[in-house]
Amino acid sequence: MATRRALKAVLIDLSGTLHVEDTAVPGAQDALHRLRQSSVAVKFVTNTTKECKRNLVERLHSLKFDIQEQEIFTSLTAARSLVEQRQLRPLLLVADSALEDFSGMETSKPNAVVIGLAPDHFNYQTLNKAFRLVLDGAPLIAIHKARYYKRKDGLALGPGAFVTGLEYATDCQATVVGKPEGTFFLEALRDIGCCPEEAIMIGDDARDDVGGAQNIGMLGIVVRTGKYRVGDEGKINPPPYLTCDSFTQAVDHVLQHIL
Repeated sequence: MATRRALKAVLIDLSGTLHVEDTAVPGAQDALHRLRQSSVAVKFVTNTTKECKRNLVERLHSLKFDIQEQEIFTSLTAARSLVEQRQLRPLLLVADSALEDFSGMETSKPNAVVIGLAPDHFNYQTLNKAFRLVLDGAPLIAIHKARYYKRKDGLALGPGAFVTGLEYATDCQATVVGKPEGTFFLEALRDIGCCPEEAIMIGDDARDDVGGAQNIGMLGIVVRTGKYRVGDEGKINPPPYLTCDSFTQAVDHVLQHIL
């Protein structure tokens, strides 16, 4: 394991860590404000594919979070970047509210499949269209493969099951661009000019947030809010650097014991 350096950056998950849909996690706004008063850079990293970045920022502002659009790195951004690099015409299986982040892209006669969370489009006809494209050689790009996420009414199925179904049916492996992929975290850190050994990740998903971050040399803190379930810490190796009851407690630890 690489030698730890002085902490320069904190990467923070959004859904389940700072808020659940239109409800803020208690104390999260104040904790974020206190963290910003320190010497570390802050970057927000999210796998959300339910809405475009503009709508996400509006939601956060309505919850009184002081977060700017340029501070957020999303898996939608990473997916668009990959599609543009490869000059692909994607079939976009994402929520309608997320399509804005792909505006201007050529999508006629698709030669690739990009799949995120799209409950209104996960029907047989649409998935069969994606299946046939991939079977004919189109690359399958998964924005992420989360098993589930947290809604106000409880846990909800994520895109992972649908991605895995297409992989199974087509006998191919999807390219995943969001968390827990190391390239996703490295790109977010590159934006703020620091290396993994100088950063820590805070999130509610032991596998995708903390496991992915720790795999590239970051520290990881799991919070027991959002999608967290008892025993999640034991699902990754190495285990999380720390497990906290909330984002507030995680920030307290960073300010008191790491900085």
